[in-house]
Amino acid sequence: MSRFVVKTRADSPELRKAAMAIEQAAWGALGFLNFTRAHFAFYQDLLEEHADCQLCLVDEVTGYPVAVGNCVPLSCDLNNLPPEGWDWIVESAANNGDKPRNALGALAISVPGIHRSKGLARRMIEEFRNLAAAKGLDGVIAPVRPSEKHKHPFVPLEEYLNWTDDRGRLYDPWLRSHSAAGGKIVKPAPRSMVVEEPIAFWEMWSGREFTETGEYAVEGALAPVAIDRNLGVGKYIEPNVWFAYAA
Repeated sequence: MSRFVVKTRADSPELRKAAMAIEQAAWGALGFLNFTRAHFAFYQDLLEEHADCQLCLVDEVTGYPVAVGNCVPLSCDLNNLPPEGWDWIVESAANNGDKPRNALGALAISVPGIHRSKGLARRMIEEFRNLAAAKGLDGVIAPVRPSEKHKHPFVPLEEYLNWTDDRGRLYDPWLRSHSAAGGKIVKPAPRSMVVEEPIAFWEMWSGREFTETGEYAVEGALAPVAIDRNLGVGKYIEPNVWFAYAA
């Protein structure tokens, strides 16, 4: 990977635009996650405030990023993480106040389809750790999104975490990558992201009608969406897995 160099969104307006385009393209199919309260209220402002923490792995030949990693500094107890995850990192970082920031909270790694399966996502994990060390922080925390859990939305996360492959490793490839990169599973984050929107919102995303109250699988979602016809809303609670990395 000698042809790749790490830069940040703070380095140039062009790199900022390219990074935003990569992130939007990578997560477009899961756009409903943009509607958590924390994302709507704080996310973009946090990325601008901490532009030096928004990493871009740039191909020196083309000058264009091939992977993007978003993280923010915050104050937290690495040994006492809450049941909330992604939303909690964003809210905590935005409302950190004067408390010393002692860790990086990893929020996303985005790799264009053409560059996947090349080890670039794991490289970005390593760069999060390098950044934490460079800033003199204690480490990195990450609410990791199990990449294959969407295929098993009705399986409880705790059960899913016990699954292994034929080599006895963690079944989920993204959890496995974090583990192989030196991350330690701390605990589940069963309420990592919460999206509560009108039923019409979920019908738009799923392309189907929800005529009865109940739990429904939605493409890309890691758990079912709870539809309540009486209230006219659907609530999605995404489970992630807390990982911690020493700097």
